[in-house]
This record gives sequence, structure tokens and C-alpha cells, in this order.
Amino acid sequence: MCAFTTDSKKARMAASVSPCARRAGFTLIELLIVVVIIGILAAIAIPKFAATKVQARLAEMKSDLHNLATAQESYTADNYVYYGGAVPSATLLYRPSTGISISIAEATGAGWSAVASSTETSRTCAVFVGNAAPVAPASLEGQIACSP
Repeated sequence: MCAFTTDSKKARMAASVSPCARRAGFTLIELLIVVVIIGILAAIAIPKFAATKVQARLAEMKSDLHNLATAQESYTADNYVYYGGAVPSATLLYRPSTGISISIAEATGAGWSAVASSTETSRTCAVFVGNAAPVAPASLEGQIACSP
């Protein structure tokens, strides 16, 4: 408890710096500690967000290849041959996601293969169906695979 019985000027000055006096604001050291802690948390979080973005692009490429497979089967039902032209096209009712590029490597009446790539990652995904030559990294027919 802080109690002062004297009214002298010296006693009033001592009361202003005593531990019982109320402080207004933060000290420079306290602010620096908070800034350092926020910096450490940001250094931990930013790489995790970057990895999440790459994983999202890979999922988008896989989804686009799956949708291409559906469009190819529809095209084959009508034309008795797999589509082998540029993507997107008015002939094939399929459009890849924004930022994803699809290349059909081979397309015949017996099979097709395609590769998906993105401008945001160096990784690619691929798939092949039927008698088409496998395109790396795809190694099993009908299974979409992505490069490491």
C-alpha cells in the first residue's frame, strides 16, 4: 500500500516515480519484444502458406486432368477417336482452370496421354489412357501422377 503523509515537494517527486505510481503506455523494450515475437511467428507461417499454395495448384492440375478424361470419353462416344488438338478448343467441351496449361501428347482411337502444368510451380501432372505411350510422371494407366 502506498501512503504518503508529508506534503513536501521532495516527497511528491518521489511518489511520481515510485512503483505505486501508475504508468501510461509501454516502454521501448516491451514494444521491441512484441515486434520480435511477431517477426518469429511470421517467419514460421509464411513458408507453410507457400507450401499450401503449391499443394492447391497440384490439386487443381489433378482435377483438370480428371475433367479432361471425362471430356475425352464424351468426345470419343461421338467421334470414335480421342481428341488430339489444342486445349481449350471449341471442338472439345473442356476448359482448364485459370493458370493451368494442358498439353495432349498423344491421341488415337486406342488411347491418349496428357500433361498439366502451372505457371506457379515447376511440378507437372500427367495421365495416359489406353494404348498411348505413358508420359512422365504417369506410370499406371488411368492414374494421375505428379512430379515430386
